[in-house]
Amino acid sequence: MTSFTPLSRRAFMAGSTGLLALASFRPAWAQSASPGSKGSASLAGPNINLTIERRDFQIDGRSGSAVTINGSVPGPLLRLREGGNARLTVTNLLDEDTSIHWHGLILPFQMDGVPGLSFPGIAPGASFTYEFPVRQSGTYWYHSHSGLQEPVGHYAPMIIDPEGPDPIASDREHVIVLSDWTFANIEHVVNRLKQGGGFYNHAKPSLTDPLPLDTASRAMFNRMRMDPTDIADVGAPELIYLVNGHSPAENWTGLFAPGERVRLRVINAASMTIFNFRIPGLPLTVVAADGLPVRPVEVDELQIGNGETYDLIVTPRDPAYSMVAEGIDRSGMAVATLATAPGLRAPVPPLRQRPVLTMRDMGMDHSSHGAPAGPAAASDPHAGMDHGSHGGAMPIVPAADPHAAHTGHGGSPPPAPPPMQDRSTVDFPTGPGVDMIASMPVDRTGDPGLGLDDQPHRVLTYRQLAALEPNRDRRVPQREIVIHLTGNMERYMWSMDGETLSPATEPYRFTLNERVRLRLVNDTMMTHPMHLHGHWFEVVNGQDGHLPLKHTVRVLPGSYVDLNLTADAPGDWAFHCHLLVHMHMGMMRVVKIRPLTGEGQ
Repeated sequence: MTSFTPLSRRAFMAGSTGLLALASFRPAWAQSASPGSKGSASLAGPNINLTIERRDFQIDGRSGSAVTINGSVPGPLLRLREGGNARLTVTNLLDEDTSIHWHGLILPFQMDGVPGLSFPGIAPGASFTYEFPVRQSGTYWYHSHSGLQEPVGHYAPMIIDPEGPDPIASDREHVIVLSDWTFANIEHVVNRLKQGGGFYNHAKPSLTDPLPLDTASRAMFNRMRMDPTDIADVGAPELIYLVNGHSPAENWTGLFAPGERVRLRVINAASMTIFNFRIPGLPLTVVAADGLPVRPVEVDELQIGNGETYDLIVTPRDPAYSMVAEGIDRSGMAVATLATAPGLRAPVPPLRQRPVLTMRDMGMDHSSHGAPAGPAAASDPHAGMDHGSHGGAMPIVPAADPHAAHTGHGGSPPPAPPPMQDRSTVDFPTGPGVDMIASMPVDRTGDPGLGLDDQPHRVLTYRQLAALEPNRDRRVPQREIVIHLTGNMERYMWSMDGETLSPATEPYRFTLNERVRLRLVNDTMMTHPMHLHGHWFEVVNGQDGHLPLKHTVRVLPGSYVDLNLTADAPGDWAFHCHLLVHMHMGMMRVVKIRPLTGEGQ
């Protein structure tokens, strides 16, 4: 049984006073001691008005400047219904352009909300009305796609109720929005990273620090000027990790009655943090991913990338549980509480040991081909490495069998996809913006996520996800495209296929309704949550006929992910890393989809 601690009356009253003082900065759904989002204050369609403006925002008694939606951080919870029509009028009271992107929604590209691509943006003092049919249900969110407004408060959740009966039954639901916040000027943070990609890495090892790396591996990291502890660009204490806009000290609390079936709609709205989410002592049943139902999978923890959403079912019985969202670099965590009454708290686990990158994360561990997922254990991790150069980067050396079984934490190995182009050199620019290319990337969909291989409990992997409904498009992909996720950590440059987004960058072109196999190859040593607007991917993970559909997919270091895409939405769409500063620095491309007989092919 989980132990819990009642707060003293003085502490509880002090916390309550603080919550009342901050109430104007959080919408009703995000205030503490929440009974749940069902029936709580939300903005419902079809006509909704949203106002974007700058206001002060307080965390732990400190005040900072935020970009708010209807005066709050996070913004209001939107509640729409599948089969209806949405009409959302956004008014901009900022002194700069703004926008709203409806993350994960299938809609006309003109309503997608990407300035310079799908519309001009919303000028200061102007309004723009988004109108689109609601064609799906599930857990989603919305946020700015203008500049660096998202990390300073311009984000909020959105729930779309199904037109018919909900396939996911629950007695109560809570929306859990994870985010990160800094009181520093966000432009200043970006400039620091540009001065040195490891500027905020406060765990750099010295020569005497014990690391789980052999001498040869450490020498390779040194030769390539890479840091095995550079897991995240920015962590604590520069960032404060929030749950529904509340810090760990403020302790957002969601209420429940013992034995209830509680649905947690978990959204990673952080700008720069991938989270590891768990509730110690309480199993999590995953029932939806990125808004769409999946076959239930019971786990104890899951990694959630920026832009991903997961719906979880829990059945709590003890008086209180701690919800923990630990940053991927384990420098800090977001903490909240599930409890039967306000004021209860459960023990908060300590931060776990900081993960360390290995040769496997560099895409150079040949032993992992055909081996189970887990920590690399090669006797010679450098065997077969090609140390030649191609524009200053290491060339690809394709594996003899890149689709060998790699079962990891559960599920079947993925089927062999159509053969990809066998290339021993790269055909994209590899100048100073590309400091390495993985010599032997592997399929890591059976991995739980960076730093989670050695956990004693069950951790979700992509290999375990299976769509609840059969896939609609069962066609074999007509062609295959390899897309490399590239960068230079030392210079803090990010790109796709060696190129940053610019007017001169050639878009990825698809014919309307074309069936395509995409292989995303991560040539960097950071996990990239890749998001394609206006579409879902099918993650090729061995669940034939029930491949999970996702709009955002984490691509682990030194790995590739195979995705099936049906290009069924004409228009110009953004495709980018959802680590905001990576996108801001150029890891974004345009996807153009046109009819076969249309213009611009």
